[in-house]
Amino acid sequence: MARSWVEAVLAAGAVPASAVPEASLGRTDIETFTGADPIEEPELRAHSLAGVQALAPGAVEFLDGIELWRVVGYAGVTPIVCAHVAAAIRRRGPDRRPRTVAEDAEELAITRLELLPDAVRGALERGGVRVVEIPAEDAGQPARALPAARVEVEKARAALERRVAERRLEALAPGEWLVIDGVISDSAALSAHPRALGVVKSHGAQYFEGVELERALTLPADHRTSVFRPRSRGARREIHSWYLRLWPWEGNDLLYGLIRLEARAHPDTVATASALSAWLVRERAPLATPDRRWDRLLYPIHDVETYLRARAPRDVVPYPVSRLPRTGS
Repeated sequence: MARSWVEAVLAAGAVPASAVPEASLGRTDIETFTGADPIEEPELRAHSLAGVQALAPGAVEFLDGIELWRVVGYAGVTPIVCAHVAAAIRRRGPDRRPRTVAEDAEELAITRLELLPDAVRGALERGGVRVVEIPAEDAGQPARALPAARVEVEKARAALERRVAERRLEALAPGEWLVIDGVISDSAALSAHPRALGVVKSHGAQYFEGVELERALTLPADHRTSVFRPRSRGARREIHSWYLRLWPWEGNDLLYGLIRLEARAHPDTVATASALSAWLVRERAPLATPDRRWDRLLYPIHDVETYLRARAPRDVVPYPVSRLPRTGS
């Protein structure tokens, strides 16, 4: 595990550190305005779910991942980061009891090799851990290096989740759904599957402006928007998407209880958007507390994350560290 290579680079001359970054909110969408094309109707509208017959699949699989990382040392001003990423799928069958059907994990070291002294670099390269490098333009300043390291951790987590999800598609039984925490538009296989559904909790990307943006962000509880097609962004695949409000936002915040769903670009998605939404509204119970994202976090996704955190190696789990000086007394 992490302890062997970390001890080796410290023994080679890196200065020990114990900085634990703030917890990430998980994978986020691209923070930009991209625009959208109408699919279901010419303008974005709100659709009530009152009286809608909810989809009731006999079996569902839920996928989530975690990222844990901390700075374990410095070589000069260059940080050396230890990271752990993991992903799992938990299947809930007719008996309603979740069982793990797939999981994977990876350990990473994140730094900039060319800025390390020869002895530290050699110890790291012999440590048997995959090394991911911070971009050269960010490596020289710690204020830029740590955010850049976070980006690399998030990339590794997203790639691992994608691999686990894609491997699982062939095992899905007829009528069984795979619900993924995050986007599916970064995968050709997931975005084309008829029963893969992405649940996006972050809203960095904005697809609308003006009146339509207001309709999306002031969507009432137990309502969904019209189905739309986000415009293509780089490697993202074509999908259909819509917003869903799980809890009333009044008295809280515009994004409170708001999620965005991604499904394959197909007429069947439009036809089942209300039934899918009514089903996911039911998945908000029991509450995913004490997680601070509970208003946007489906409980079965929370269950997967809880499972992964319980299995994470102890030496990368964030823990309280005293920053008081050691006086020797």
